[in-house]
Amino acid sequence: MVNKHIQIFLWGLLILSVFVACKKESVTEPCSLTVSEGFVNPLGFYDPKPTFSWKLPVAEDINSQSAYRLLVASSPELLPDKADLWDSKKVPSEQSAWIDYAGAPLGSRQKVFWQVMNWNQDDSPTGWSDINTFELGLLKNSDWKGEWIGLPTAEEKVLGTKDNIIHRPQYLRKSFELPTDIIRARLYITAKGVFDVRINGQDVSDDVMPPGWTPYAERIETLTYDVADAIREGQNTIGVELAAGWYSGRLGWERSFWKDTPSPKVLCQLEVVHQDGSQSVITTDESWKGTTNGPIRTAEIYDGEVYDAHYELGQWSKNGYDDQTWSKVESEAIDPKIRLEPKRHHSIKPKIYLSPKEVKSNDNTTVYDLGQNMVGVPHLKVPMKKGDTLKVRFAEMLSPDGAFYTENYRGALSTDYYIAKESGVIDWMPKFTFHGFRFIELSGFDQSKSPSKNWVRGVVQHSDFESNGSFSSSHEKLNQLQSNIVWGLRGNFFDVPTDCPQRDERLGWTGDAQVFGPTSLFNAEVYPFWASWLQSVRESQYENGGIPFVVPDVLKNNKVSSGWGDVCTIIPWEMYRYTGDKSILEDNYEMMKKWVAHHQMNAESFISNMNSFADWLQPFPETGDNRGDTSPALIGTAFFAYSAKLTAQTAQTLGKTHESKEYWELYQKVAQAFDQQFFDSDGQVVGVMPTQTTYLLALAFDLLPEAKKEKAGKNLVAKINEADDHLRTGFLGTPLLAKVLDEIGETELMYQLLFNETYPSWFYSINQGATTIWERWNSYSKEDGFNPQRMNSLNHYAYGAIGQWMYERIAGISPLEAGYKKISIAPFPHDPLSSAAASVNTIYGEVKSAWKIIGKEFTLHATVPPNTAAKIELPISNVGGLFVNGGFAKDNYTVEISKSLNALHFEVGPGVYQINYSME
Repeated sequence: MVNKHIQIFLWGLLILSVFVACKKESVTEPCSLTVSEGFVNPLGFYDPKPTFSWKLPVAEDINSQSAYRLLVASSPELLPDKADLWDSKKVPSEQSAWIDYAGAPLGSRQKVFWQVMNWNQDDSPTGWSDINTFELGLLKNSDWKGEWIGLPTAEEKVLGTKDNIIHRPQYLRKSFELPTDIIRARLYITAKGVFDVRINGQDVSDDVMPPGWTPYAERIETLTYDVADAIREGQNTIGVELAAGWYSGRLGWERSFWKDTPSPKVLCQLEVVHQDGSQSVITTDESWKGTTNGPIRTAEIYDGEVYDAHYELGQWSKNGYDDQTWSKVESEAIDPKIRLEPKRHHSIKPKIYLSPKEVKSNDNTTVYDLGQNMVGVPHLKVPMKKGDTLKVRFAEMLSPDGAFYTENYRGALSTDYYIAKESGVIDWMPKFTFHGFRFIELSGFDQSKSPSKNWVRGVVQHSDFESNGSFSSSHEKLNQLQSNIVWGLRGNFFDVPTDCPQRDERLGWTGDAQVFGPTSLFNAEVYPFWASWLQSVRESQYENGGIPFVVPDVLKNNKVSSGWGDVCTIIPWEMYRYTGDKSILEDNYEMMKKWVAHHQMNAESFISNMNSFADWLQPFPETGDNRGDTSPALIGTAFFAYSAKLTAQTAQTLGKTHESKEYWELYQKVAQAFDQQFFDSDGQVVGVMPTQTTYLLALAFDLLPEAKKEKAGKNLVAKINEADDHLRTGFLGTPLLAKVLDEIGETELMYQLLFNETYPSWFYSINQGATTIWERWNSYSKEDGFNPQRMNSLNHYAYGAIGQWMYERIAGISPLEAGYKKISIAPFPHDPLSSAAASVNTIYGEVKSAWKIIGKEFTLHATVPPNTAAKIELPISNVGGLFVNGGFAKDNYTVEISKSLNALHFEVGPGVYQINYSME
């Protein structure tokens, strides 16, 4: 029944021109085809058993799918009539995502063509989609015919290095003859180290520091490049630059982490198909030659790069080069215990270019301010005099007196050098290092020249992903927070999810990763990135089920931490929740079980005694410890229960009913023990120090009986009130704040915490000039300067986890069913905001929610993609003049007013909706 204050107007049909799910106009067939974790026509693909996904076309007669037919063939000429690999036939199903391949086995190098058609809700067929492809890489070690090659690289103390550790970069080359014309050429390549490859002087790709970083003792990723345009009939030359990277360079803050590292090596295989059908294969072997006397003298991730132009080698990667003085390479057989597998997410690329906002000179140095803390390298066009050395330093911020602040880089020298062979303007960009910085300091340039902005630009590098969503509001600082979150994501998704990009760390810390996963999915297309890293987590899991602090595990200390190791249960479940892809659960289920067993081994009567970094960097800790005041036993027990619960849910989703029951029972036992050990009948924490995080964990992980939840919620609010309505949470507690306060009906209090301006708060760092998320709530203040502790990263994404709530509750977009098959659009408008908007690209299409308040008039615009449904929920007190516009048909939605919940509910199908009402 409709409230008497509300009038409902059904005004016309949806205006289709404003509804965009696929980017082609007038589409009448499936579009936006992808394989596995969202790949479009991939080359060198990793998955011989892929899944297929597509989006429905936007058309007046297509709301949903009732059936599909999927064809897979070895040639495009076989489609659609003679598909030889798989014809699914007509399959009655609403499913348009994550369809398992069920055709003939696929093998290395195979190129596959596929297309799909579907039937709408009335069983009317669409046309066939465009044909998409994927081409598999070399899937097995036995596909490789060559050997690892390289030169011995000595340790020595040289400019730009630390602690006498150095592997000089190598230059490796081979010339070869190719008969007849070329119709196809693939270069398969990888390295123990990082590489750049050229053929006939032409760069093969713009990949940065490939192949990337994996647990090298288990798996090394390989790349595939189409090089048909680079090679020719007759003489050809391939040249490879090879540096230490993550494989042989120093990693971590102690020498023991990187001592005795082996020399880098490269493995490549060029396969050429000729016009006459013959094939040529060129591999790495002892016929190659190499030198370490090239211009890149040193290259270390932490320390920077030294380039000496006196050592330039000329056209060394072209034909006719005289390499008689070069050395014969050493070779090494492929180890069958180390898997060579195609890279399963996108390489690092140069993505954004930043120009300086300000230039300041002082004595013989000039400082460039790029206006944004970033990760990557500088591109320099600087005038120099012959024989001079250009020194390039980096900083995330300047001290109040304008001095470079580099104490937070700790042992990372993070300095590049260029030594000029001739006078003139150099054009140089470091190749095998990266830095975290906003400011660049130059010294050693030609002092007769006046520094200008065009000397420098910042090259932003990160794993190659695009935006997946957007968020904006009427509040400038909230928009800056969103920008800081996105820039923190860019800066720390550098082949693996790092903790920070600037100091002598830059490691895959698991705790940081588990809290930021959902926020990252809203902002970027990073599902392949997470799926790939989770494979590394599985490979790094200890035999006893423990998960290392960092992945890849360069620390090798056999230690674990609660809240950190739980990344192996939390991230798979969150990935499934936001994508709907069950394969992420199938891949990681055994790892999840082993981790829960490890929890159980480190508990007595279900109370955890596991080591924990606890609520890391909680502000105002009474103990004075970076681990904060929340009991490690309480934290460990809470995460034990939560991981058991997620494993139970995973088992249920995978149809493992018996195992699901076992894990649910374990979760309930741990929750009961948690309640009895740490809470009294009034919902108060007992036996350990009560903190905001103790209550947050209990409520977020559903560890208390119903009778105590309301009381515990009130006690949480009291703790926040005691802190002058400010947060007192660290890495583990902060991501739970918004979720819990929302669930206990304290959303207005969460708004207050979010919009606080004073320490500790998100806006505090913004008020101090932050352009990324900081490691500490008080890393810097204009009044007191920098936090005196050297562990003080100014680019650390963990506290950016608040972005999830900004999307889900301020703008109001979240999945009600996995993968957004059913969508919740439930914004919570509140002062000081007068508007907010967000969009998210889902596997079904783009979801949008945008609201604004002008005077007493509230307006919501919402977009629901085809083959989904949504529940729109709006908070109300008293409403007059309700106006609804949208839907493909007048019966495409229903309206229900819930006076008891002060909410207006719509159940809607696909369409664009406008809802207006006056707030009387």
